Amino acid sequence: MSADIYPHLKASCADSWEAYVHHAFCRQLAAGTLPEDCFRHYLTQDYLFLIHFSRAWALAVSKAEHLDEMRHAVTVTDALLNHEMALHVKYCAEWGLTEDQMAEVAEDPANIAYTRYVLDRGHSGDLLDLLVALAPCVIGYAEIGAWMVKHADTKIEGNPYRAWIEMYSDAEYQEVAAGARGLIEKVAERRIGAEPIGSGRWNTLRQTFETATRLEIGFWDMGLAPARG
Repeated sequence: MSADIYPHLKASCADSWEAYVHHAFCRQLAAGTLPEDCFRHYLTQDYLFLIHFSRAWALAVSKAEHLDEMRHAVTVTDALLNHEMALHVKYCAEWGLTEDQMAEVAEDPANIAYTRYVLDRGHSGDLLDLLVALAPCVIGYAEIGAWMVKHADTKIEGNPYRAWIEMYSDAEYQEVAAGARGLIEKVAERRIGAEPIGSGRWNTLRQTFETATRLEIGFWDMGLAPARG
């Protein structure tokens, strides 16, 4: 029996999770009505986010206690640094954003709060703490992508954000998210056993997951900020 911790984590903060995956930013993006300046702002911040996300997965290598965990973490780190960031830069170029321009943009406070929180959980805790802090992003985006392609209000044809929707809903990214979920389950079983809620660490892990989810909500709020300004 594996420690299927992820459903328990989501259930522990159901309202926050709902607000995250069905955020107005996501709904407008799916409908193709998101203002372009909001999306461009999001893209530049997401580039900076990926840099720190890569640092967090690199930290996971040193936090790992087993070779299979190390190999998984280093594979993700390589994919982020040498593949996903290149794809992100290519995609941003289609919106008239160069890598040099994005590198010079100041980090939004919401971006700083989220990325540094994840890194702090990794530095102060163990691999499980770090993976739980990372989970809302890597697995949550897969859920958002899957929801978008099935929702009646989603517009695919003629949607300026079609490529984004297809990126996170396609089989390749869904497989990445499934791998991340499997790693969390494996690491949880090794550290706290097959009954996560009964563990003495459950409350801390639950709080970490909810905090990271609320910071994801803050990231979407940041994306909408140009429209409010």
